[in-house]
Amino acid sequence: MADKLGYRIAALDISRDDSPASAAPATSAKYSIDTSLFESLVDQASEFGSAITDSAAAAAGPALKQRLIRCNSDDAAFLADMLDRRLTEDRGETIFKIGQEDNGAPMDLADDDVAQITATIDKVVQMPQVSSFAQLLLDSGGALVANQGEKLYARDFAEPTATAVPPKRANQEVPIAAPEKAQAPSLAAGGRQDRSLHFLIRRKPASVEEMLEVRVAVVGNVDAGKSTMLGVLTQGRLDDGRGKARVALFRHQHEIESGRTSSVGLEILGFDKTSGAPVRHTDLNRKVSWDAVCSRSSKLISFLDLAGHEKYLKTTVFGMAGGAPEYVMLMVAANAGLCGMSKEHLGLALALGIPVFVVITKIDMCPPNILDTTIRQLTKVLRSSGCRKLPIAVKDRGSVVMAASRFVSQRVCPIFQVSNVTGEGIDCLQTFLNILPLSRHHSAAAKQPATELSRSTTATAAKGKKGAATSPESQTKMQFDISEIFTVPFVGTIVSGVVASGTLRPGDPVWLGPDYNGHFMQTAIRTIQRKRVDVQAGYTGQSVSLWLKKITRSQVRKGMVLLGRNEHCTEEPRSSQTFEAEVVVLYHSTTISSRYQAMVHCGSVRQTARVLSIEQADGSTDTLRTGDRARVIFQFVRHPEYLTEGTRLIFREGRTKGVGKVIKVLSLAEEIEAVSKATKGTMVFDHRSLKAMNEAARHRAANAVNAAAGSATDAVAMAKKAPKVATKS
Repeated sequence: MADKLGYRIAALDISRDDSPASAAPATSAKYSIDTSLFESLVDQASEFGSAITDSAAAAAGPALKQRLIRCNSDDAAFLADMLDRRLTEDRGETIFKIGQEDNGAPMDLADDDVAQITATIDKVVQMPQVSSFAQLLLDSGGALVANQGEKLYARDFAEPTATAVPPKRANQEVPIAAPEKAQAPSLAAGGRQDRSLHFLIRRKPASVEEMLEVRVAVVGNVDAGKSTMLGVLTQGRLDDGRGKARVALFRHQHEIESGRTSSVGLEILGFDKTSGAPVRHTDLNRKVSWDAVCSRSSKLISFLDLAGHEKYLKTTVFGMAGGAPEYVMLMVAANAGLCGMSKEHLGLALALGIPVFVVITKIDMCPPNILDTTIRQLTKVLRSSGCRKLPIAVKDRGSVVMAASRFVSQRVCPIFQVSNVTGEGIDCLQTFLNILPLSRHHSAAAKQPATELSRSTTATAAKGKKGAATSPESQTKMQFDISEIFTVPFVGTIVSGVVASGTLRPGDPVWLGPDYNGHFMQTAIRTIQRKRVDVQAGYTGQSVSLWLKKITRSQVRKGMVLLGRNEHCTEEPRSSQTFEAEVVVLYHSTTISSRYQAMVHCGSVRQTARVLSIEQADGSTDTLRTGDRARVIFQFVRHPEYLTEGTRLIFREGRTKGVGKVIKVLSLAEEIEAVSKATKGTMVFDHRSLKAMNEAARHRAANAVNAAAGSATDAVAMAKKAPKVATKS
């Protein structure tokens, strides 16, 4: 099964694990995937979730346990400084692990110690220097939080009514109040050496601009339960077995009728800024708006609901490449296994270098032997040479915390087993999303201290819609990739996308382009919204929506960019129709040669490109086969695009698949030379195709009409003001 995986990632430079794959064979027992590898990973140090200590300060002062138990003013200042430093390094949230001293000695925590430490942490995080909240995730030696996941689930999920349960499950009770028994002995007399506490520490955002955000792409084969899973998570109600939970997520009527997603949907799940509890769209049978969810949340999970059917694969690839997800949630139906488009989506995530975690759904209706076959198949594929992942079974709160802490390595692949009807496993998945670490290229807002960001936000707001004074360096580096376009009645054109670099503020002048001629036009940003909430700035890594000034719908297309413009940078940016990339052919039935055409996905850019020249490492320039690596010069067929060096790309045509990276954007002279060399002087370089020229002419005519209409409107306004001026005179 692993050999049939469409994307052969073995050709990529992915580090190989030294441990043998047969160290922990999968068994037929449930949640038995690679537990020995997981235990070895737990013992390894990790940047996210490591014990928070300060070696120099700890050596000179009392032990950390004494500071936490007998906390005076000096100890509180020490702990506040330590947490503030760690929160700044980890971009707004971190996991505080308590159990060992700085020298490695165990703390021997007892129940009384745990209660006192919890009170101390709650006191320290309320200090102005930290301004955070603390949530006890795991007590590995006691029963303090053994039932926390079940209680959280009982509070957030309503029990289905008798009419909402399918007939064959009408008498089946939902196991909401089935607490997990603690296996630890009494610790009243003394502590256990291996007992440890894991606290989630997260800053309280002062505004929506400071709110942490993690984008998760939801992929999988058709009928795997992707939209249903998101409906259960974001609405807080279990499914009835017939897809009731997914209806509110669909955007089109034909999606409701067929039950299949055909577009890129967007849903959010927030976590409260004071307790860490989920913040959903529904609250006591009433809908909650997005701005209310954002105002109450300190962290937001943005789900990109992608299509699973094969005929919508182009839309799914665009959502994966243009939506800039930080993680991929691969949905696998327990009764179907890893089949169909699930393999394509898994290979796509591996090609883009996005960490993956797997959710096995429909375990309530799947026979045990079929579920065991699915787990074995999934484990085999993940361990194969094409994936090189370490599958980890997540079964309780402890494995959730450890898997999330080690997930940043991009090699650990947590596997959940859930049921959207009975609710089994939902609490583990929800906790995992809550403590999911931020990506390395996350928002610059999370990297700044809260006080500094608040001051910049206040200063920007005070300047109003005229825009904030920004440095030339920040403006020239600003880039915003457009992935969605909307037309709002009585407002105008709205563009949505991700801030690739720099900072956006209302009133900033920007370049918009390239158009079908390869040129950029001047415009300005009127207002900015983040998750339907007005904000005063958009930082790197954030997904925002912009209202552009004097721009019509016909002037904008997907794949365009916004670039910074000011008095220090008045030169129009340059687009290009030809670029050089280093590619790896993952699969092709025959060979690839010059003039071969394929669909290229590079960020939000999606356009057909032809191959002009091929240069392999051995000097040959003939053809490419499966597994070959070479430098290839591509030329877009229709119109120029704006690309940056280092951007990853995917090209596909039928069953042909390949990945690569842009290493050079050719200038106009280099484009002419490349075309002449590829055609041996028989073809003259044409900067635009015939269709692009016709579209450019149509847009010029539309711009002329808009300009004339604007002039007429200004003339009417001046005519209305003229009588008033004459009367006053």
